[in-house]
Amino acid sequence: MHLRIFAVLAATSLAWAETSEKQARQAGSGFAAWDAAYSQASTALSKLSQQDKVNIVTGVGWNKGPCVGNTPAIASIGYPQLCLQDGPLGIRFGGSVTAFTPGIQAASTWDVELIRQRGVYLGAEARGVGVHVLLGPVAGALGKIPNGGRNWEGFGPDPYLTGIAMSETIEGIQSNGVQACAKHFILNEQETNRETISSVVDDRTMHELYLFPFADAVHSNVASVMCSYNKVNGTWACENDKIQNGLLKKELGFKGYVMSDWNAQHTTNGAANSGMDMTMPGSDFNGKTILWGPQLNTAVNNGQVSKARLDDMAKRILASWYLLEQNSGYPATNLKTNVQGNHKENVRAVARDGIVLLKNDDNILPLKKPSKLAVIGSSSVVNPAGRNACTDRGCNTGALGMGWGSGTADYPYFVAPYDALKTRAQSDGTTINLLSSDSTSGVANAASGADAALVFITADSGEGYITVEGVTGDRPNLDPWHNGNQLVQAVAQANKNTIVVVHSTGPIILETILAQPGVKAVVWAGLPSQENGNALVDVLYGLVSPSGKLPYTIAKSESDYGTAVQRGGTDLFTEGLFIDYRHFDKNGIAPRYEFGFGLSYTNFTYSSLSITSTASSGPASGDTIPGGRSDLWETVATVTAVVKNTGDVQGAEVPQLYISLPSSAPSSPPKQLRGFAKLKLAPGESNTATFILRRRDLSYWDTGRQNWVVPSGSFGVVVGASSRDLRLNGKLDVD
Repeated sequence: MHLRIFAVLAATSLAWAETSEKQARQAGSGFAAWDAAYSQASTALSKLSQQDKVNIVTGVGWNKGPCVGNTPAIASIGYPQLCLQDGPLGIRFGGSVTAFTPGIQAASTWDVELIRQRGVYLGAEARGVGVHVLLGPVAGALGKIPNGGRNWEGFGPDPYLTGIAMSETIEGIQSNGVQACAKHFILNEQETNRETISSVVDDRTMHELYLFPFADAVHSNVASVMCSYNKVNGTWACENDKIQNGLLKKELGFKGYVMSDWNAQHTTNGAANSGMDMTMPGSDFNGKTILWGPQLNTAVNNGQVSKARLDDMAKRILASWYLLEQNSGYPATNLKTNVQGNHKENVRAVARDGIVLLKNDDNILPLKKPSKLAVIGSSSVVNPAGRNACTDRGCNTGALGMGWGSGTADYPYFVAPYDALKTRAQSDGTTINLLSSDSTSGVANAASGADAALVFITADSGEGYITVEGVTGDRPNLDPWHNGNQLVQAVAQANKNTIVVVHSTGPIILETILAQPGVKAVVWAGLPSQENGNALVDVLYGLVSPSGKLPYTIAKSESDYGTAVQRGGTDLFTEGLFIDYRHFDKNGIAPRYEFGFGLSYTNFTYSSLSITSTASSGPASGDTIPGGRSDLWETVATVTAVVKNTGDVQGAEVPQLYISLPSSAPSSPPKQLRGFAKLKLAPGESNTATFILRRRDLSYWDTGRQNWVVPSGSFGVVVGASSRDLRLNGKLDVD
């Protein structure tokens, strides 16, 4: 609902201009919207007893309500039993809901319209089943460690891309009157020891990487934020005054409420006085340890927690309820309601447009009515035990559509690759040999003689409370599972036209696979959820040209990333600002496939770079609005570039804008993403990508001044097809 930077198409500039005008109006009045909600909350608060206020901020306990989190109803003000429910890709435990694509797949589309639509549909389903607070989207883990178990729930390790995706998703969810919850705040970058580890980070890194997308979330009026399990600089996140009161509420101007992750609270007084506003689920998982409720009441009576602080906690929660107008006509909670509608269309579109074509030798793709295909691998078919046989997707059996854990939803149906390929083959008169096993025995018989052999491999990860095939959350390495390298080797030896399809929660090392002469194509299909096979067939057969771009770097070696899961009690974040492509750029490391990379069935040329700027150097000075100082969100420069489809088929390109800070700034990444567009172009068609730069996009965090500062000098401005395929170069001078 607020002005923010993203690239837009010239052809739809009028629609976006209208949107931007609305955003500009609302950006300045972010506090005004909250002020109205706070006025209602204050009126309601005056009617409440101290016990009522304690009830509003305290969950009823684990497994004591219809949702994963519940608070008591307050009849005197018409306040319902609040329903808080997972999660970031759909309604967990829903009876007839859509299993949307995970965040990382949405990010790999680089398509703000699809990401926004996904958020709208998520909100529609949450409202339809009577969920008041949807526990998503995810900006933490950001994804600094490629093995991180829950990276797939979020939008990737670039804070700009994640920030835009957070903003679009939150605004989509909340457009339906559902409270979104930005999580996990903050520095929750691994599952290993997540409840004990201390994430130790410097101030600049905190601001420029990890806090950056949460600022976008707050700027979009997110109703709630979930504090994480880990410690931050030695203090539990949910008891950390610096991050909750200092960074989130004061610096970012957050007017909503902070809830604990489930059982992430450790003390009664420390959590309350350090900025946490709601405890979830209200007890430990045994239902015994209760830290608020009666204990909070006693603490207030004893003066250990002030009455003003209790009022603030309750008022923040009530204000979010009023902000989303949940006080009028909100549906009763019934998680079994059928709310799917036509939402599978978004699942298929995101699954399809998030597919990244990594390799396509001899233009083996798209397929053209082959007479015989081989389909090999256990992940080509639905889990034989049933698509939802494993609770919270806690297995890697059959085709992969999402990782595992609390951020999952049940599949209402599941179209596996073989299902969709078989349907297409029947219409084309193609014969398919299926070998739904990962054993190399029998591969030669299945693959030899086929026009092409499709081999399916996976890598899985998830939340640490589930162990899958010996993996507890974080992946121990970046190899494909189930001896995927050996399976591909065997297939490629038997068939010189091997197409490798990868479904994975994050990067894998592809060197062994790429070394096989028979491997002609690699299709990075990511995490496509319930439309897995349909989306894949759309791309394999050229019904659409692939247009996904990598939202992370794929390295040649795991050690190239410079980050790893920490087994001890502390992660010192010694890499600082330099994660993913920033690390590769700084250290001159050649990736296998760089951040932002993706091939197409057509070709694109870039031309006509234009840069205009009104930017001036110095610190931000505006009043604090939701998201930080107001002038950080003002447009200070515009960059445009023309992209032309010079090939023979329709396609979509994602031009990307990267900025380099001038030499007057302290040590910074060689380049940082600061804009992108998705241009859909017919053969021979050109269009203009317009990148709107906010003041924050040209700023660094000055630790001495404790402020965002635009440095003086010459900024590097590059536009290209990836972080390494840079087509246009220019500069932006700031006095």
